[in-house]
Amino acid sequence: VTMNKQGNVLVANYTGGNVGWLDLSSEGMLSKLKSVQQHKGSGPTDRQESAHAHSTWFVGNSNAVISVDLGTDELWLSKINSEAGKLEVHEEKVKMAAGAGPRHLAFHTDKWIYVLNELNGTITRIIPAEGGGYEVLESVSTLPADFDGFNKCADIHLSSNGKFLYASNRGHDSIVIYEVAEDGALKLLGFEPTKGATPRNFTLSPNEDFLLVANKDANNIVSFKRDAVSGGLEYVSTVDAPAPVCLLF
Repeated sequence: VTMNKQGNVLVANYTGGNVGWLDLSSEGMLSKLKSVQQHKGSGPTDRQESAHAHSTWFVGNSNAVISVDLGTDELWLSKINSEAGKLEVHEEKVKMAAGAGPRHLAFHTDKWIYVLNELNGTITRIIPAEGGGYEVLESVSTLPADFDGFNKCADIHLSSNGKFLYASNRGHDSIVIYEVAEDGALKLLGFEPTKGATPRNFTLSPNEDFLLVANKDANNIVSFKRDAVSGGLEYVSTVDAPAPVCLLF
């Protein structure tokens, strides 16, 4: 679920492969469903038998929308048309690598966007293209070069100053840490074990002094102290929680 300052609310439906648009009133009331954008397509893996809209995002505070579809290996570029009452595709879709399985995004101001690809364990950088749409640049692995076990990526976050990027690995059970270069390229700094299996979601604390990880199959939430200068993480504590999958402040 995501919302912009205009009170537009978007919901990605994974199984149905679609995105729904609603309104939030000033009194906090949700409207009835205003429009549904149905995705179509498939990919080469057994997780991609049909469209699977995994997340949807507003570009800044505009009505432009990027919807990430794991099933079709595409980013759907749309816009809310208030007059027509529809969520409409308005630019050509952005194609990820076959079998990549894009899942989430991290926005670095208006310069570039990092796409987390769940199925092939990569992060792809895209930038706005001249004339509209986005240009796909390089992809980097979220795993050590010598790791050949099962893994699926889950979540991705940038520090607010744009200097460090973090992503979670389920299987390798780690947070991968990158430094963001001035040109947007990612430099691998290392991996922090999450002290639990299947780190699905993680988040930075409001002051970004801490990074908290929800280890779904370990039934715990683990806290790490974050070094704002180096980007590194240091274990602090663990608390029990039944199958945690999402953390919010």
